[in-house]
Amino acid sequence: MNRPTSLLIVAFAAVYVIWGSTYLAIKVGLESLPPFLLMGVRSALAGAVLYGWARARGAPAPDAAHWWTGASIGVLLFVGGHGGLAWSQQRVPSGVASLVVATIPIWMTLIDWRRTGGAAPSARVWLGLALGLAGVGLLTEPYDVLGGAPVDSAGVAVLVGASIAWAIGSVHAKHARLPGSAALTAGMGLLAGGAGLLTLAVLTGQIASLPHISARSAAALAYLIIPGSIVAFVAYVWLLKVTTPTRVSTYAYVNPVVALTLGWLLGGEALSPRVLAAAALMLTGVAAIVARPPRRAGTVDRSKQDAACVAAVERRATAASSSSAAPTRRSPSS
Repeated sequence: MNRPTSLLIVAFAAVYVIWGSTYLAIKVGLESLPPFLLMGVRSALAGAVLYGWARARGAPAPDAAHWWTGASIGVLLFVGGHGGLAWSQQRVPSGVASLVVATIPIWMTLIDWRRTGGAAPSARVWLGLALGLAGVGLLTEPYDVLGGAPVDSAGVAVLVGASIAWAIGSVHAKHARLPGSAALTAGMGLLAGGAGLLTLAVLTGQIASLPHISARSAAALAYLIIPGSIVAFVAYVWLLKVTTPTRVSTYAYVNPVVALTLGWLLGGEALSPRVLAAAALMLTGVAAIVARPPRRAGTVDRSKQDAACVAAVERRATAASSSSAAPTRRSPSS
């Protein structure tokens, strides 16, 4: 296995497994921390670590345009996406929350289509959209058709809005002018999102009425900061640069499997027939959207393009590192 391919596998594994486990971590964190404060501290601390680490390793300081773009992406991803998710998890089980967030590829596909030059969805994609939305509807329908109480409709509505905000931010990140360093880009977005979430925490009185923080919530917050933000988000931003948004969005139907399993095993959450049927509909819809169509004769294998792109990124990084280190070797006293 060559290095570019192995890097892709490791990055996808981080996004798949770590983000799948963060739903349960958020549930534990909410035991003694309010939602905007929990996610604000998570984003701000992770952003400060990533930004400082990237600058210490020689990443150039971002200009005003970089900061503006990074801040707009951070607000969409973390204030809209993570803030809405944490607020909703006060009303919705963690596994169910992950199912609604699994609609992100649906919104990413539609948003990418509507921007200038975007490809129109195929019939298969429209079918996936219909199945995914049917699954969301099944979660909240008031009739006990399959067994299990309906999920809180307000919580699900906010989750849908959070998923759309994350999708907009992800598509924007794919096409925006951003620094070459994935860690620097991630740090900027997390800092901006953290500032927005902490502002919301102040405005909603979550800091003034802060209760005692339990050891479980503190441990969950640490997990959300280090693996959940620093490791997984850098992998996510890097993947957006070296492969397609649709392929990156496949994490959205692996995460629910991880989240539902952990919520059932460790969080005491029931897997009712309603939830299982909704999961089947939504994940089938997502799979229909992100599945690769049959490759026509004469077309280029995308996996080879991905590997070539990763290799090119690494060569540029190595060249930049070498050029920045050269003055130091010539002038040891500087």
